[in-house]
Amino acid sequence: MPFSLNIRGHLHTFGRPAVMGIINATPDSYHAASRAQCRAEVQRMAETHVREGADIIDVGACSTRPGSEAPDAAEEWCRLEPALRAVREAVGYAVPVSADTYRAEVARRAVESGLADIVNDIGGGSLDRDMFATVAALRVPYILMHMRGTPADMHTHCRYADVVADVITELAARLDTLTLMGVADVIVDPGFGFAKTLEQNYKLLDALATVGNALGRPVLAGMSRKSMATRLLGISAAEALPATVALNTIALMRGASILRVHDVAPAVQAVEIHQALKNA
Repeated sequence: MPFSLNIRGHLHTFGRPAVMGIINATPDSYHAASRAQCRAEVQRMAETHVREGADIIDVGACSTRPGSEAPDAAEEWCRLEPALRAVREAVGYAVPVSADTYRAEVARRAVESGLADIVNDIGGGSLDRDMFATVAALRVPYILMHMRGTPADMHTHCRYADVVADVITELAARLDTLTLMGVADVIVDPGFGFAKTLEQNYKLLDALATVGNALGRPVLAGMSRKSMATRLLGISAAEALPATVALNTIALMRGASILRVHDVAPAVQAVEIHQALKNA
């Protein structure tokens, strides 16, 4: 379904599901090929993403894989700022750029510096109580992800009466708060792999249309090379591209508006095939 975002005062309309290309300015993200450790690597990755058809570039500097150790805010910004700057140097303002951070201060600096247009918060406001007020003041699109606990202990927070209903309820409560604070552009992310068991991930994927319809917002699906593929199939993240394409195709058929991926070209092809099927 088409959707629009206000990017720095200009309405940016996505006429088909968007593809968000990942760049990790981290030493320990779970998919090694997504890590960019220097300016040249970031620029090369950004140029490749745009050339392959990315609609958004998502840059993070704090790994949130299970068991990871988070840097402090100062270290995160020291990693993120040069990476964001390298993306802008490589591709300019050809596509919107999101800052993947759960810290309000890092989000503020990324946006106010002119380097980021969107805030992508895996904590959904739960890891920094200042995040919602910061996003409201910045007046930028915000990606609200569902998670319980922290990346270090989220595996202990997987008890749901009904995972689909509970995720909708918890996201809806946060959406209500954001709406009252004047945050207009919110994308929801059910948080695949974050405080979810393998079975719960697949229940959410199957009910993605229900999530989107209940919340009335564009839905982002972030399943690229994650454990819901690797654990199920007994493979590594490096081997999980075919499985990721399968997951993304199902997400599109369930109404996903954005695919967050490490590999842009296969995701763009999936979107184009899905669009052809819809238009047949």
